[in-house]
Amino acid sequence: MAKQTPVRDHRDAITLFARMGYAARGVVYLLVGGLAALAALGEGGQTEGSRGALESVLTAPFGKILLAIIALGLIGYAMWRTIQAVKDADHHGTNAKGLAIRAGLLVSAVTHILLAFYAASLIFRLGSSSGDSGGSEGIVSWLLQQPFGRWLVGAVGLAIIGAGIAHGLKGLKAKFDKNFDMPRQTQRWAYPVCRFGLAIRGLVFIIVGSFFLIAAYQISPSEAGGTEEVFSTLRSQAYGQWLLVFVAIGLFAFGAYSVLASIYRRINPAM
Repeated sequence: MAKQTPVRDHRDAITLFARMGYAARGVVYLLVGGLAALAALGEGGQTEGSRGALESVLTAPFGKILLAIIALGLIGYAMWRTIQAVKDADHHGTNAKGLAIRAGLLVSAVTHILLAFYAASLIFRLGSSSGDSGGSEGIVSWLLQQPFGRWLVGAVGLAIIGAGIAHGLKGLKAKFDKNFDMPRQTQRWAYPVCRFGLAIRGLVFIIVGSFFLIAAYQISPSEAGGTEEVFSTLRSQAYGQWLLVFVAIGLFAFGAYSVLASIYRRINPAM
């Protein structure tokens, strides 16, 4: 049997880590959506975001081992996002739209590496609860201490909103199809799930980005928030319980989309 070249070995390793990353992200969102739906229907505790979902893994049998696998997958996903952004693996180009998409990929890499570190900290009992000043509030607090910090927070908010709009369009127009290699019979049921999941995740991003804009305007880190704060905001609206269930199901669908991506997405490392 012929030996593989180093380049091929690197491509195979990147592909493996990318698929692990999509699967890990899928597990996180399946937990986020499932826990939120149970909470909204009165079958669980308070709604929580991605950090709370990771904390819930610790209560499962072999929880620390599962959390370590998820953390490794999230690191792989962050690595793949970085390659997508820097090497332009999906050929977004260097025009304004392409650069904006690639910048969003870098932001995604940072957020998922932070989530991976949080998962690792839970394994060694170094993490605090999901409602602490880490996450969005901690990021905004740090940004506000930098030169032009208020504008940096606003720029992050606009970038998150832009990512949300892109997710929504990707779902509504099924743009993910160009990167999927999925059998037709699977597409019949999987594509509606993927489109719904992407659209709802886009909506959540738009709300989170709005939180960042408010935080920038008021120069107040406490105004920032992530998925958990989105759930709290929805719950406080008229028909909040059903709004929360709707969004929770959408995030669960996004988790399913991510798991499907780990199987069917074309991974083309640009080496």
